[in-house]
Amino acid sequence: MELLNQSIVWWHWIILGLVLIITEMSTGTFISLGLGIAALAVGLIDWIIPMEFVYQLGLWIIFSIVFVTLLFRRLKREPTVSQSGQSTYRLDTLGTVTSVIQPHKRGKVTFDSPVLGNTDWHATSNVKLEIGARIKIIEVNGQLIKVTPINQ
Repeated sequence: MELLNQSIVWWHWIILGLVLIITEMSTGTFISLGLGIAALAVGLIDWIIPMEFVYQLGLWIIFSIVFVTLLFRRLKREPTVSQSGQSTYRLDTLGTVTSVIQPHKRGKVTFDSPVLGNTDWHATSNVKLEIGARIKIIEVNGQLIKVTPINQ
């Protein structure tokens, strides 16, 4: 134990923390992130207040539990289910016709804000829509969007 007290210094914890945080980029579990943040915290505390290795290890275990718990609680509050891709997604989005849409045929529209990550889409309509007509989405069916003029 005396060997560890003499050989483990504050910057070892900093390096361990950075390695764990970099490892997190390939795993995506947030466990390595919590362990890495805890190691950085122990390294900073040990730099300010030198302590024996046993206390450093105990502090790292406590910080690890706290940081991993906080990260998972934060993630648990975030919704895991998205409405993206659903038929009711972004039905309030307005746009403009950029290529004439004949009834039940494809044309092109540009939306004011992105729909499923893109502003330009192929669209169909039950009525003829001329270039420049303002439209809104009434249905999303896979990669095809059904639109209607705003005045209807």
